[in-house]
Amino acid sequence: MVSKEREVAIEAVLKACKVCQKVFNTLVKGETVIKADESPVTIGDFASQAIVSITLKKYFPDFKLVGEENSQALKESESLRKRVTGLVNSTLETNYSEEEIMKAIDRGTFEGGSTGNFWVIDPIDGTKGFLRGGQYAVCLGYTVNGEVTLGVLGCPNLPCNDMDEDGPKGCLFIGEKGYGAFQRNFGSEEDIPIHVSSIDDSAKAKFCESFEAGHSSHKDSAEIAKLLNISLPPIRIDSQCKYGIIARGNAQVYLRFPREGYIENTWDHAAGSLIVKEAGGIVCDMFGKPLDFSQGRKLSNNKGVIATNGIIHSQVMNAIKSVFKLNNVLLG
Repeated sequence: MVSKEREVAIEAVLKACKVCQKVFNTLVKGETVIKADESPVTIGDFASQAIVSITLKKYFPDFKLVGEENSQALKESESLRKRVTGLVNSTLETNYSEEEIMKAIDRGTFEGGSTGNFWVIDPIDGTKGFLRGGQYAVCLGYTVNGEVTLGVLGCPNLPCNDMDEDGPKGCLFIGEKGYGAFQRNFGSEEDIPIHVSSIDDSAKAKFCESFEAGHSSHKDSAEIAKLLNISLPPIRIDSQCKYGIIARGNAQVYLRFPREGYIENTWDHAAGSLIVKEAGGIVCDMFGKPLDFSQGRKLSNNKGVIATNGIIHSQVMNAIKSVFKLNNVLLG
């Protein structure tokens, strides 16, 4: 039986993807807002989060949302506020006021935690990919008592058939605890079951990592790939699309080793990690610990992220231990 949460999450993510595509097609880069962490944020982030929030409230009036954005930048810019409001209303065919739009965005300020039910959203994961016309994703997860039980990724620019850049693009990935993982191509309501790759020889494996070297250490990944005898070049793409391509078998390993002191955000991994697990893979941190979504807005009990097809997981973890031991980093 398909859950109500699953149906609503799909509706919300597809609508958010629609507004993101609309923003990209009319994007004026001069309107980009720069956050304190220097990651670029477009009006698409705000419009996407508003649309997801409004859609969730329609079906679940008392919902709670852990979101990446708040409306402060909109409050400080009348032109940005008007543009976001116009985009939301034209996409939803509604007539919400600026105040209602900002209130919807600010529903995302919930702190999360280990009890109760709440949603986790990254309205545009991979904003640099979005700006360059590359990969980005709208990511929505649902958490019950600190455990992610539903994940939906909308990947508007991801090829539908393997990684065929010449074929159709636009993929929705869906995972629900105990029910498996699926891909639905934009414009279709057919759920296609997906499963991780069956490759059991690391020498034949492909690994993916962040496009930006600042998001993950390419040097450490290259050393680990060498130990695993991986000769194929890495697949470097932005966003949780990496989880999608692991889940459907285009790659077997995802390595993320962020800079020292960085703590991962829950919204960067909630939806994608569940989809990989439901597709038969394994997701953990670089110490081998499961990702702990019960600690609020940050994965404060984890360091780094590793996702594999499961079959070669122990080989990957052994290689990680070897590399970081050589680099004088203590692993458990």
